[in-house]
Amino acid sequence: MISKLRNALVPALLLSSSLAVAAPISWTDWTSAPTSSSVLGSLAVGATTVGVSYSGTYSFAQTSGGTNYWTEGVPAPYTGSALVDNAPPASDIIALNAGGLKTISFSQPIVDPLIALVSWNGNTVDFGEPIEILSFGPGFWGSGTPILNAAGTGFFGSGEVHGVIRLPGAHSSIAFTDTSENWHGITVGVVGLANGTVPEPASLALFGFGLAGLGALRRRRQA
Repeated sequence: MISKLRNALVPALLLSSSLAVAAPISWTDWTSAPTSSSVLGSLAVGATTVGVSYSGTYSFAQTSGGTNYWTEGVPAPYTGSALVDNAPPASDIIALNAGGLKTISFSQPIVDPLIALVSWNGNTVDFGEPIEILSFGPGFWGSGTPILNAAGTGFFGSGEVHGVIRLPGAHSSIAFTDTSENWHGITVGVVGLANGTVPEPASLALFGFGLAGLGALRRRRQA
């Protein structure tokens, strides 16, 4: 009986683990805007706090409440990817209006940073390194489509682009150039640190619970 139960349960647990691959994202808590060209914040990744700093011109920064620009339509621009489990927090955002160079720096290396976008309308952006478009869809200001450039290092925003992009690999900083418009918003998130620290996905916890249950059944049978 135990053998039959194990043979039935393990594949089901493996299937649930493989299907529920979305990771809990640590989105930046922007805490202060000390100058007209800098915004400070932090990321909580497991038990580790990572300092985050934005450098460059910006229109405004919401660090303690305000309008929730991270609303989602269907398909969802922020949680529409199988890799992203949670949208950015309801108020924290940096709004950019003047084009030029922007830099986001981290106090320690992080892996596969994510950038969430609000209203990148007719904007051209380049990160100087490969990016991946994870998801996009209707958001606070409508909808649009990000079109990758030929090098795969940036995109052109056709319409009101709301979505999430990823920069694969380990990064201590992210630099990009954009073009001017009324304003377009960003925030940044991560799945884990370069040292391997990551939040535990619910699917892995479920898998561990299932294996523990099998062990308990085996011990009870042997008793």
